[in-house]
Amino acid sequence: MAKISPHLYGILITAAGVIILSPDGLLVRLIATDSATLLFWRGLLFSIGIFGFYMLRHGFGALDTVRAMGRRGFLAAVLFCLSTIFFVLAITHTSVANALVIISTAPLFAALFSWLILKESILLSTWIAIAVCTGGISLIFMGSIGGGSRYGDISAIACAFMIAGQITTVRHARSIDMVPSLGFAGLLTALLALPFASPLAITGSDFTYLVLLGLIVLPLAFGLITIGPRYISAPEVSLLMLLESIFGSFWVWLVLNEIPRPETLGGGAVVITTLFIHTGYAYRRRQRGIATG
Repeated sequence: MAKISPHLYGILITAAGVIILSPDGLLVRLIATDSATLLFWRGLLFSIGIFGFYMLRHGFGALDTVRAMGRRGFLAAVLFCLSTIFFVLAITHTSVANALVIISTAPLFAALFSWLILKESILLSTWIAIAVCTGGISLIFMGSIGGGSRYGDISAIACAFMIAGQITTVRHARSIDMVPSLGFAGLLTALLALPFASPLAITGSDFTYLVLLGLIVLPLAFGLITIGPRYISAPEVSLLMLLESIFGSFWVWLVLNEIPRPETLGGGAVVITTLFIHTGYAYRRRQRGIATG
């Protein structure tokens, strides 16, 4: 059997991770409990999944990996924890389509943060993409006026900012394995939610969904997505991450018959199209630079 190229392997493993992650919004909607209890179990089980994998793979040597992260690992954990909290608030207070489309702008915010914090140069095309996506998000917000989803949309923007901050922190520590920070983020989420949660009040079916989400979907998805950038470029990873907006909305429409508003479809089309064009352009520009370098 012929071996696949490293590039194709990177594309396949990243796409697999994103597709595995895509039912996240649906599972959150199917779990009939309050946000605090959901956050507690989601964080605790996610942490068990991440640390359990590292202990099985490295034994007590996993402690060396944890120590190597240092303060940046703690910062990444806090930012990922906040992104988890805002994600659950977004999914439970606005439509899944709204939330996923708005959150899909995180790579652009990450580019902006890299320019501000890491002093990395930012292309004119990225500035234009940020401006256009901001317009698309504004269109989505117009559809929330007079409804009960404005709070959820704001939470989705906050989630995108937290994800961008976490991406920027991980990029700054690119030579260090930062995956264990996800486990600490899960623990921190559970601890923050515990005073407001009722962990023993959930039903058997809800706990089944929580186990599926926290022990299987999230660790496996984020594990694969973390491996992907070793083989493919950041623009390609960003492009593949857009699959979550598409598949995530599809699962909710298929199971819960949640039909997106016209403003969401219009704003989402603007955001998704802009991100596709931007990531494709960035990748071609990078390839031309490699060819002429």
